[in-house]
Amino acid sequence: MTQNLAPMTQDLVPITQDLVPMTQNLVPVSRNLAQEPRHRPDKTAKLSLKFYDNVLREVALSGGVVTIGRQPDNLLRIDNPIVSGHHARIFWENNEYVLEDNDSFNGTYLNNRSVSRAVLSDGDVIVIGKHRIEFHSGEEKRAAGKRHASSSSVTEDRVTEDRVTQDRSSGWQAQVEKAAPPQLEATMVLDTVKLKEMMAKMAAGSAPVRPPAIALVPAFESRAVRRRQIGMVTIIAGRTNRQQYLLCSKLSVIGKSTMASIRLKRWFAPRVAASIHQREEGYFLVRAAKNVRIKVNNAELTQGQQELKSGDHFEVAGIVAKFGYENG
Repeated sequence: MTQNLAPMTQDLVPITQDLVPMTQNLVPVSRNLAQEPRHRPDKTAKLSLKFYDNVLREVALSGGVVTIGRQPDNLLRIDNPIVSGHHARIFWENNEYVLEDNDSFNGTYLNNRSVSRAVLSDGDVIVIGKHRIEFHSGEEKRAAGKRHASSSSVTEDRVTEDRVTQDRSSGWQAQVEKAAPPQLEATMVLDTVKLKEMMAKMAAGSAPVRPPAIALVPAFESRAVRRRQIGMVTIIAGRTNRQQYLLCSKLSVIGKSTMASIRLKRWFAPRVAASIHQREEGYFLVRAAKNVRIKVNNAELTQGQQELKSGDHFEVAGIVAKFGYENG
């Protein structure tokens, strides 16, 4: 039997020899993977914040997140009551820069169209409130220059270092203060018609015109108020995030927006339907837009606002609620 095993062990030698060429064939595969191009953020891109024709600030992009809004912790801060605290952001995703609205009250516009999320291209114009943000990409310009046998567009993206702010990288972002940002004055909800008129005037290059005060409605404020009888809203019918709300702020917004005080849960509820203002003379229910129907004690609201008395019932955006006072 031992003699019969000898030929079998000899037969195994060619098998191990055949494996050598297989390992050699793997080398070119790994080399090909290393040679594949890696898509890196376009660090030649930049944002130019403008108020009409005046350039207020420029931000060079490097693949991080650029937050835009009225709060001081935003990289691109716009100090205007029409702009929400954290209005929008721009970030690098799938080899493109993406603009995303943060469910702001007055919305974000790209090339005169309202958007919630969109991919940016060289030359795009973002409108937030009364300000414009122009997006420029040096890589896109260079590609266009090659197609047209011109490289002049490459130098147009260079700006002086004292006017350029690098955007937020992951390392820098970790150093941001963990404390909540300071409370601001109320964000103002701009009537859609007035917003379109304002954008048309901006496009025509006309002189700055402040929208009429009647078109602005405070949308959110959390400053403390003087100690006095506090109003309360009790939801009788409809879908909201709570059943009772204390009206401690000077203004409480009713809508689907995440910034609303009384959050509506209905699918097609408006982001801002109405608001309740706390004034010296009492609480007032204010309609956010002309197309929003409001009833107070089964009577249609025609004047745009009405003072609320204890025991009043009102209907708006699919909910029925009762107004009263705490401990009243």
